[in-house]
Amino acid sequence: MVRLGVLMFCVFGITTGEFVVAGILPAVATDLQVTVGTAGLLVTAYAVGMILGGPVLTALTAGTDRKRLMLALLAVAVAGNAISALAPGFSLLLAARVATALVTSTFFAQAIVIAVRSAPPERAATMVARLAFGMNLAIILGAPIGTQIGGHWGWRATFAAIAVACLIGFGLVLLLLTTPPDEHRRSAVSELRVLRRRPVLIALAITAVGNVGVLMVFSYLAPLLTNLGGHPATRLPVLLLAYGVGATIGNLLGGALYDRNPRVSQPALLGALAAALVGTWFVAGSTTLTAVAVVVIGLLAFAIIPGMQARVMTTATEAPTLAVAVNASGYQLAAACAGLFGGLIADSTAGPRPIYLTAAVLTTCALLITLVATRSPRTTAATPVDQPA
Repeated sequence: MVRLGVLMFCVFGITTGEFVVAGILPAVATDLQVTVGTAGLLVTAYAVGMILGGPVLTALTAGTDRKRLMLALLAVAVAGNAISALAPGFSLLLAARVATALVTSTFFAQAIVIAVRSAPPERAATMVARLAFGMNLAIILGAPIGTQIGGHWGWRATFAAIAVACLIGFGLVLLLLTTPPDEHRRSAVSELRVLRRRPVLIALAITAVGNVGVLMVFSYLAPLLTNLGGHPATRLPVLLLAYGVGATIGNLLGGALYDRNPRVSQPALLGALAAALVGTWFVAGSTTLTAVAVVVIGLLAFAIIPGMQARVMTTATEAPTLAVAVNASGYQLAAACAGLFGGLIADSTAGPRPIYLTAAVLTTCALLITLVATRSPRTTAATPVDQPA
């Protein structure tokens, strides 16, 4: 439990740096004399850094001792956030955010593998869910607290606080974390070969396709709730908090359900999410029902994630760290696509309401892929990946 607690705190510290930027963008733009649109590149650059940097860095460090690697990654996170706090201009701030993004996916992948290998195989999804709880806390606590710090002491204080949190995490890993004794690291080439296998590719596709729709809804939650649902803009923070609470519950519930019955729970959760999105389309104009729908969608959106991570790890048993890093990149790619396609829908003459139906269709596609994978003996989550020739 001590090991899991340390990992959760580190994930909380690092991922808070990702989510808090949205709350301090106007202050950054004003202080550094750039437009808000230009400041928004901090978000885009961070996502690109995670998409590209995670798999590459994880592959390059495939043979490195996990504890030493995690200490190095945390050191980069401390330096990146410290430089962000001290950056005299936007260019250096952007570079510091990219550097921090490059280590985020790799650290999260290392943490997931250590957490899962610290527990029995049948509790893999539960351990993923508990570790991801640190990310949930970053959304519902870290980002609001960081925004508050920025409001009182300036946006530089926000990054300084995150640097301190990562530094504390560095100390905890150094003093308390031990690498699982059954560790057998492989070369980068060996790990990359695993990604060519059909079960692994299917598992990665489920993550990418299964999250595009719900991320589209989350990205455009403000216009969906205010323009359609009739909620005042002042209520959005409360509704986002409600989404985060639902996500936290769903994350823990999804992990437990997947460990109990992976063949049934994942398709059932995806089906429930698709149904919830269709139902929300029907009640999109109701203030009361859309408030309820926010919690339900948040719960189901995060309930599907532990099973997705566990499926990737069990189909890529010889290269779980790289597979998890690529999986995280797939999630970020889904977020990027969600923002793009959701924007096209929102700007159309139909308005944002079709986003709900589009999201339901995409989620249904992920459900169909999951059903095919679950019925195939070569791609079930409980079946180890084929051994190399």
